Amino acid sequence: MNIEQFTKQLATKQIELSSQQLAQFETYYEMLIEWNNKINLTAITDKKEVYLKHFYDSISAAFYIDAAKPLQICDVGAGAGFPSIPMKICFPHLQLTIVDSLQKRILFLNALAEALSLKNVSFFHDRAETFAQNDAHREQYDLVTARAVARMSVLSELCLPLVKKNGSFVAMKAASANEELAAAKKAIAVLGGKVDSIHSFKLPLEESERNIIVIRKVKNTPKKFPRKPGIPNKTPIE
Repeated sequence: MNIEQFTKQLATKQIELSSQQLAQFETYYEMLIEWNNKINLTAITDKKEVYLKHFYDSISAAFYIDAAKPLQICDVGAGAGFPSIPMKICFPHLQLTIVDSLQKRILFLNALAEALSLKNVSFFHDRAETFAQNDAHREQYDLVTARAVARMSVLSELCLPLVKKNGSFVAMKAASANEELAAAKKAIAVLGGKVDSIHSFKLPLEESERNIIVIRKVKNTPKKFPRKPGIPNKTPIE
């Protein structure tokens, strides 16, 4: 996906990018490649592939939520900033918090935010399990996002405790989303969530499958969740 295709595809979704925003994406790409030589941020480095599989794919979450609202967003395990930084570039008013377990990635995100002149962004070096037990963050976010971090039964335990009641958790998945969702049915309910909608589509040009699962927080998460680091992955709620 070249820059012209990127711009045109987003325009069909009523996302119009200014020259400044396009320049931010260019800087993002350049820094991603530069830092990737020092720390492992992505296996995808071809420019057209980055624009399609990282930038456009990340922004696709905004096709199914009202990103025009003044949302407080938390992105769990964002790595190199996906999906939340591309969304933040498109919707500068969003207030963004990223939590990631690797300090090197947090250093990259801080440098990136400074280079892109992003406002209202915060980055935390922490495990999602301990971060969500912190009262300053627990049930404080309108929207929590995660892209390709873990299977749904695990991801729900890491993310739903951060969502405020009536807020949403958006999980971005490739194939096998329905199977993951079926296995996570109990976990979602126990953690206070309810599946609101599932959106399936194909990425432009290469036609690979994408699924965006929107889970509404309908009741508060029991205090014991999330459990201690590592436990959700070892013994998911089933």
